[in-house]
Amino acid sequence: MKKLIEQVEGEGLESLLGEQVTFFCMNYIYTGKLIGVNDTCVLLQDPKIVYETGSFQEKQWKDAQPVCPQLYIQTASIESFGVVK
Repeated sequence: MKKLIEQVEGEGLESLLGEQVTFFCMNYIYTGKLIGVNDTCVLLQDPKIVYETGSFQEKQWKDAQPVCPQLYIQTASIESFGVVK
C-alpha cells in the first residue's frame, strides 16, 4: 500500500516553530528551540549537540553540549526530526 505525503502549508518543519526540536543529521544530533525555517536551512535558539543520547525513555540527553546562542542547520543534512525529549 502506497501513501503519498502531500505538501501542506504550515505542516512539517513550519508546524514545529517555537518547539524544542531534535534533528538527526548526517554526522550529529542537534537539539534546540526551532525559531526559523526556509528552503535551505533551519535556525535553532540555544542549540546543543547531542554526543550521547542515553535511553530515549529519559527526559534528558546523557551528554548534550551547548554550542552558541543560535545555530543554522542545512536542511540537506537533516535525516529526520521531531519533538523527542
